[in-house]
Amino acid sequence: MHEIKKVTVKVPQAYLDFMNQIFEIEKKATNLKEENSIQRNINKMKGIMEEEFFKGTTTIGLSFHNPLGESYTDTRTDCEATISGTSIENLEIIEVIKPIIFYAYQENDKILKVIVQPALVIVQSKIIHK
Repeated sequence: MHEIKKVTVKVPQAYLDFMNQIFEIEKKATNLKEENSIQRNINKMKGIMEEEFFKGTTTIGLSFHNPLGESYTDTRTDCEATISGTSIENLEIIEVIKPIIFYAYQENDKILKVIVQPALVIVQSKIIHK
């Protein structure tokens, strides 16, 4: 049986802003022809936030997840959604304005993750081709 524990973590807004900027650069880089060279730099910045900023503490770091293309239901707590269109059936995330940001820390021998920023997304009904 899983132990459920409510954890509240306060992450400086500047760190969240920095992670959101990395996410934005990564989104824009996918539209460029030289994406690989930029993606290498983005990966280095993400690595620093995930592994270097908090060295020597019980904090592991910050990471983000882009839920683009994932299914969405109103019970999903890691995203705040705006629905595009009139249907609320079979929803899919079509645009991500802000990613899900996780704070990872170590407790005993376990690495735990807490959501410190839910994603801000736009969803619409999946288009089913017949």
